[in-house]
Amino acid sequence: MIYRLYTAQDFSVLYAIEEVCFQPPFRFDRRLMKRLVGKSDSATWIAEEDGVMCGFAVIEWTTDSNAILAYLQTLEVLPEWRGKHVGAGLLKKAEESARAAGAETVWLHVHEKNDGAIRLYEGRGYLRRGREEDYYAAGEAALVYERPLS
Repeated sequence: MIYRLYTAQDFSVLYAIEEVCFQPPFRFDRRLMKRLVGKSDSATWIAEEDGVMCGFAVIEWTTDSNAILAYLQTLEVLPEWRGKHVGAGLLKKAEESARAAGAETVWLHVHEKNDGAIRLYEGRGYLRRGREEDYYAAGEAALVYERPLS
């Protein structure tokens, strides 16, 4: 598996993965996704095997109360690649980018019923910090996780 940074030529394949991984109303629309992957205070990592994109992760960072915090916007792996450590590799690369930008903490939201993603995050040392009702469309709840990068 090769992990590399996103380029603009990747967008159509990246968005096709978004369409496989998330159904409306949970899917990012194209405009929002383009904005996320194009931000200067973010990194988008691509997982690729034999030239085929298997997944991606988008992380961004911001200064809040004199500290740089990172937020994992999304981490998506095609179904046939799940359980093969692709998500763990993408998460590690995203964290490395946030750390290089000076972030001290990464936080994220995950659907409370996404057991695979929860196992991934908890296995990587993320701690559950709360639950947000009505976070997702259709009134579904999210769990909030956080991990220090030090």
